[in-house]
Amino acid sequence: VLPSPTCQGSGPCSCLSEPLTLDSMDTAPAPMGSLQHRSCQQPKMGDTWSQLPWPGPPRPAMLLVSLILAAGVMPSDAGTSCPVLCTCHNQVVDCSSQRLFSVPPDLPRDTRNLSLAHNRIAAVPSGYLTCYIELRVLDLRNNSLVELPAGLFLHAKRLAHLDLSYNNLSHVPANMFQAAHGLVHIDLSHNPGLRRVHPRAFQGLAQLRDLDLSYGGLAFLSLEALEGLPGLVTLQIGGNPWVCGCTMEPLLKWLRNRIQRCTADSQLAECRGPPEVEGAPLFSLTEESFKACHLTLTLDDYLFIAFVGFVVSIASVATNFLLGITANCCHRWSKASEEEEV
Repeated sequence: VLPSPTCQGSGPCSCLSEPLTLDSMDTAPAPMGSLQHRSCQQPKMGDTWSQLPWPGPPRPAMLLVSLILAAGVMPSDAGTSCPVLCTCHNQVVDCSSQRLFSVPPDLPRDTRNLSLAHNRIAAVPSGYLTCYIELRVLDLRNNSLVELPAGLFLHAKRLAHLDLSYNNLSHVPANMFQAAHGLVHIDLSHNPGLRRVHPRAFQGLAQLRDLDLSYGGLAFLSLEALEGLPGLVTLQIGGNPWVCGCTMEPLLKWLRNRIQRCTADSQLAECRGPPEVEGAPLFSLTEESFKACHLTLTLDDYLFIAFVGFVVSIASVATNFLLGITANCCHRWSKASEEEEV
């Protein structure tokens, strides 16, 4: 019987020990991704061996089994062993193209580069990144993600590159990247259902340089979502069904002021509406294009409109009166003609 560290309790890093027996080894392992609150600390070697019961006189078979079991609970230099179906080398964990439906439950604690690309992952647990404080690169492209849980990046303070392209994300909520202040590159491209980006979605990302929002379903983007990104160098927004109405003017004005820094795909950004500008390049619109949005009426304009309305109403009444008289006369003339024939 050997102790196996399991995580229980309300705290994120509280561990108790459950016995691991030979019978339990025959049971099927827990499915990958069935994550619970787990400890960020591994048991010490001395603690593990001190809990071993005295096996009695040494037997070759029992000694072999004991060594195998002991090797199974020994932590690796990185804090835990490499997950099944993944490769681990120099703080890089590659789990891409493995047809995974969920994230691997345990990774080496010193992981810096994690690739989960080209799988079928539909969800990521909210506390998944809690123990991996060294993480710099996270690649989740080409999966089936619909949304990300709140607080996922709360402990990812060193995360610099995040790829969420080719997923099914529908919106980017406020403070989605909260605490990940070191982010330099975010790729949200090729999410065809992405129709809304909250004005505070990228709040606090002062170091963000590259933002890719291309080939989504965005018809509108709030200027507030970009104003708080002083370090932004590249902005990709092409391939979206932009509606170039009056609400789009503030964003276009801001982009024109940064035309040399944020127009890497300016030729791909086109208007899908309104009809009068459909198909026009987004950056071809000028202040003249939004002139109608700034029309204001003076007192003289209102008086003129009221006068025209009054004249039109009088003319309408007069016309109806004349038509009534004409119809009455025609009726009398027709009746008189019939009496003369009789």
